[in-house]
Amino acid sequence: MATSVERTVGAADPMVPVPYVVERFIRETQDTFSLELEPFDPTGELRFLPGQFNMLYVFGVGEVPISISGDAAEPRKLIHTTREVGVVTRAMRSLKPGHTIGVRGPFGTSWPMDEAKGHDVILVAGGIGLAPLRPALYWILRNRDDYGKVVLLYGTRSPEDILYSKELAKWRSQFDLEVYITVDRATTEWRGNVGVVTKLIGRAPFDPSDTVAMVCGPEIMMRFAVEELARRGVSTSDIYVSMERNMKCGIGLCGHCQLRGEFVCKDGPVYRFDVIEPLFLEREL
Repeated sequence: MATSVERTVGAADPMVPVPYVVERFIRETQDTFSLELEPFDPTGELRFLPGQFNMLYVFGVGEVPISISGDAAEPRKLIHTTREVGVVTRAMRSLKPGHTIGVRGPFGTSWPMDEAKGHDVILVAGGIGLAPLRPALYWILRNRDDYGKVVLLYGTRSPEDILYSKELAKWRSQFDLEVYITVDRATTEWRGNVGVVTKLIGRAPFDPSDTVAMVCGPEIMMRFAVEELARRGVSTSDIYVSMERNMKCGIGLCGHCQLRGEFVCKDGPVYRFDVIEPLFLEREL
């Protein structure tokens, strides 16, 4: 997994945030929103890889780690999707176009875009876990001939909680991409699948002996997703998970994200499952 990217905007010190301007605020669901950011420097850009994250700093409030959910081919436009869950994200929800926000990054490991070349790819997302996987899907669609069959399985609590609904509709219409969506609780208007996203793995159209899987969502969902993928015959060395857990500084200094000898913000957040399996399966760690 590559971790080195070209950064042409910002301070040399990774602890110093770089000022960005809010270009757009996008309300995704009732409690989830996206910020589209551009650097103040008209020549600046921040090159990142799918799966990496930035530290976003609201001046006078604090900062939080949030995965980049935009297109790596557009390094001047940073998009971050997050749920309103605390003081900082609540302050971010109040930002409007023209407001300033600080950015540190990009940090962390990436999805295995090179390793997946020539193979089928299955992306399994739960809830807001679709946001860190979206750059991987953008990458694949821009380089479609490099990959085999591509399947996206996405599950969320209810139809009202579906992220990027217009984009999902566009993806579902493409002949070279299989998209399956399910909800835990259906409404009377819902005509799609009902149940947890892991139930879709058993009937998804991919070759388990020649597949790379990328999984992101709540840890319990990822645990069951890995079990189902392995049951289908996907090797754990071909399954990758994102462990965005308790990250705070982004550079392994504070220790909030430490899992024994692993620092998620430096050694992750994307891990090959057979590498992280002993820690992943140990409860309360």
